[in-house]
Amino acid sequence: MSEFRLKAEKRTQFGKGAARRVRREHKIPAVLYGHGTHPQHITLPGHETMLALKHPNVLFSLDIDGGDSTLAIAKDVQRDAVRRTIDHVDLVIVRRGEKVQVEIAVQVTGEAAAETLVTLDHSSLLVEAEATHLPEAVEVSVEGLPAGTQILARQVQLPAGATLVTDPEALVVNVSAQVSAAALEAELAGAEAEAGIEHEAPEARPVEGEAGRSTEGAGAAPA
Repeated sequence: MSEFRLKAEKRTQFGKGAARRVRREHKIPAVLYGHGTHPQHITLPGHETMLALKHPNVLFSLDIDGGDSTLAIAKDVQRDAVRRTIDHVDLVIVRRGEKVQVEIAVQVTGEAAAETLVTLDHSSLLVEAEATHLPEAVEVSVEGLPAGTQILARQVQLPAGATLVTDPEALVVNVSAQVSAAALEAELAGAEAEAGIEHEAPEARPVEGEAGRSTEGAGAAPA
């Protein structure tokens, strides 16, 4: 994975008001910590940080006020609930060669056998990898798999250098038989019957005009 180099600045003012001023300047407030250091309150360039965070498990190389570069990864990203803009970022310092644990997304590829339903039970896996070579995602192929197939975490082929931390027996992908609408209705009816639920039959109503025609025909004298 590539490093995203960012120029950061130390912050001396804190609180909600100070954070709002930082955001008005199109910057992002952040905290950098780890490896026994005191937390550093910094600001990051807004646009560049937003682009970098589109890459899962991105590695930052931070130039803080012109000092030595510091490697870090995003631990937590807080976003505005409505606008989805980035409000704050927690960053953890990492070192080259050390192992860290990160979540990687599970991406299902291919088409399973006909009349099957593919369910993704785990959308991500926790893995351990070298800090400067963190994987972004892992692909799981279901091409042609029949109903009844289950793929466990231990069966997923991880990227080189990554080891699994998630429970190896955790169900990741499940391929089941597709249930028809008729079968669903029958299952619902059976459940309602067991629960003692009864539905009243709708009352029969004459078609408009039908009763009048019948009466007129019955009372008319033959010609």
